[in-house]
Amino acid sequence: MRIELICTGDEVLSGKIVNTNYAHISRRLDEVGLDVVWGTTVGDDRARLLEAFEGASMRADAVIVNGGLGPTVDDLSQEVAAEAAGDTLELNQDWLERMERFFAGRGRVMPANNRKQAMLPTKSELIDNPVGTACGFALDIGKARFFFTPGVPRELKRMLDEEIIPRLAALSGEKSISRLKRFHSFGIGESRADRMLEGVVGLAPDKTVKLGFQAHYPQLETKLAVRGASEEEIRRNLEPVETEVRKRLGGFVLAEDEQTLEGVILSALAREGRSVAVSEIGTNGLVAGRLAGHKAADSIFRRGILANSLGEMFAALGRPAPGNAISEETASGAARGVMEAAGASHGLAVQVEHVPAAPGERPGGLIHIAIATAGTVLPRRAEIVGDDHRVRLGAVELGLDCLRRHLMGLAVEERVDFEKS
Repeated sequence: MRIELICTGDEVLSGKIVNTNYAHISRRLDEVGLDVVWGTTVGDDRARLLEAFEGASMRADAVIVNGGLGPTVDDLSQEVAAEAAGDTLELNQDWLERMERFFAGRGRVMPANNRKQAMLPTKSELIDNPVGTACGFALDIGKARFFFTPGVPRELKRMLDEEIIPRLAALSGEKSISRLKRFHSFGIGESRADRMLEGVVGLAPDKTVKLGFQAHYPQLETKLAVRGASEEEIRRNLEPVETEVRKRLGGFVLAEDEQTLEGVILSALAREGRSVAVSEIGTNGLVAGRLAGHKAADSIFRRGILANSLGEMFAALGRPAPGNAISEETASGAARGVMEAAGASHGLAVQVEHVPAAPGERPGGLIHIAIATAGTVLPRRAEIVGDDHRVRLGAVELGLDCLRRHLMGLAVEERVDFEKS
């Protein structure tokens, strides 16, 4: 089945916002074995939208249109869809009442212009949006089935998974089912992971497993996609491959599927009845933010202290600073100090110093990390090349990953690809 994507909006066409919706839709369809063969971005222009819809209706079997379902004058998807299909618009009373309840539940009266969102082509099928006011709809235009979706990312994502993909699967007539296994790693780049996993998909008896990578610094996602006629067929092909991937990537794998690094850390601490406190310099508080923001953080994450300098940090800890520049000693002292101050079983210190670029060299950053427990302090030093943002993200991930490695009994000092040699 040939699927086409059309993204609408002047702000998308002009680059004022990054079109993450296109990437998400295309990636999700690929994960379930549906192929996108054409992509178009169109501004809020009636004639150009009509041209795009009519062109897609002749090329594709199914078209997903994203955006243009809002209440304002530049939201044109319903009107142009009706025109392209030779249809007219009518008020969908059920959706109008749904929107009125939506606003009433928030103590507001629905603005008059939101009524526009309930105006749908007469021949269309309404597609539910449980988290917003812009319903989607499906409509035949030419030889293609069009699916219109809202531009708000969280609304799109839910509609795509719950409503659009099942319809596309039914439309394709595909009887097989698909699964996606994901490994989240830190410390290795795409090319190294590719070398480490050479030939791994050949372990699938039916050779039906597809290996892929998606880099989003500082993590790398390794994906195994498989299709089969039954759950048993999928299990038989996927199991030997995922076991080997886990073995070859080893300690670099920090989480799988829907897990997160911070979730893995908090779960490991919870199993042992342990807790953690964090001390940070030069990270914008991102380490504590990752841990404290997780739903499992209650009683496990005890405290986070953020400072701009060693003097401020150690003043907050009520002890003298062991030096004027970050070092193994300052990180170790901060890790032990925050652990003791918070009454936690573990203390994590992450300290970052951004280093300006020397002539002919790139900028970078010096990172000192320490993990304190009642009996020991484990230090870790690293240098990362890149701008302040890249260094900061790398330091935060490295600090959390060092804590994960310690909790899992893995080597904290294992080098990562992003370190300066």
